[in-house]
Amino acid sequence: MPPEDAAPVLSVRDLTVEFVTRRGTLRALDRISFDVARGEVLGVVGESGAGKSVTGSAIIGLIDPPGRIAGGEVRLAGERIDDLPDEAMRKVRGKRIGMIFQDPLTSLNPLYRISEQLIETIQVHTDLDATQARARAIALLDEVGIPAPEKRIDSYPHQFSGGMRQRVVIALALCAEPEFIIADEPTTALDVSVQAQIIALIKTLCRERGTSVMLVTHDMGVIAETADRVAVMYAGRIAEIGPVRDVVKEPLHPYAQGLMGAIPSLEGETTRLVQIPGSMPRLSAIPSGCAFNPRCGQAFARCHVERPELVAVGDRKVACHLYDEPRRSGAGAEIAA
Repeated sequence: MPPEDAAPVLSVRDLTVEFVTRRGTLRALDRISFDVARGEVLGVVGESGAGKSVTGSAIIGLIDPPGRIAGGEVRLAGERIDDLPDEAMRKVRGKRIGMIFQDPLTSLNPLYRISEQLIETIQVHTDLDATQARARAIALLDEVGIPAPEKRIDSYPHQFSGGMRQRVVIALALCAEPEFIIADEPTTALDVSVQAQIIALIKTLCRERGTSVMLVTHDMGVIAETADRVAVMYAGRIAEIGPVRDVVKEPLHPYAQGLMGAIPSLEGETTRLVQIPGSMPRLSAIPSGCAFNPRCGQAFARCHVERPELVAVGDRKVACHLYDEPRRSGAGAEIAA
């Protein structure tokens, strides 16, 4: 785990993303803030619609109209990047920030050999000639576990299995030795054994290269195995963030408690899994106060009118009035129906 006083590779402050529609302006991210240290894996977890993938897209400047970054800032190694012109941001993508997508077929062009795609990417971001770029591409394929990389490099994407294609995408993301990688559901389409291999690969790359990773997923098992810290998102906000072991074993936020309580145990316990009532609110119908209050069994009057801010609780931060001062202000009031 990186030292806490080290300058973060990525710093996000009050990031807000909105989508302008005919029905009004919808807020997909609502003033989220977090840091990622050098060599750290930050897991980002939550239900579909929580804002996980939008966060990654905003960081690398891929929010297309009618979406827009409406507030806040993103800094990479201290340099602000959210307000860069398109041309400057294109240089940041790939060279300083790598991207691993859920479906490798969306990252790989099926009409071109793997060699062409890797070599082109390497040459765009470095001063290597074609021969040197090919040697580097072979070395990358070997590093990510592609067998016989000297032969396989000239294959087409469809000639690889799903797990091998994802390894190629990871090699593609590493071409320019980026400081930071966003991995958006990198194991979702893979079977369990291949998932474990990809998880081990990501952890090894972080340890050996010092690369920082933001791992976006809905799978708490992947988070528990891979991440150093985890941010639990709900309705475009961070509900809880802290060391992964603490959040998994003793979650503080009622939503995080529900997520962890819904994970089946292999220890043969007969207790029922936790069920979170209701569903994630639509962007057009996010409740006032705490967005989770309609589904929360611990909500009280203040939760319906005042948005909770992240407050420090030990090594963690949690956005819940149960941990804020005055704690449970208005407690005992009837919970609104």
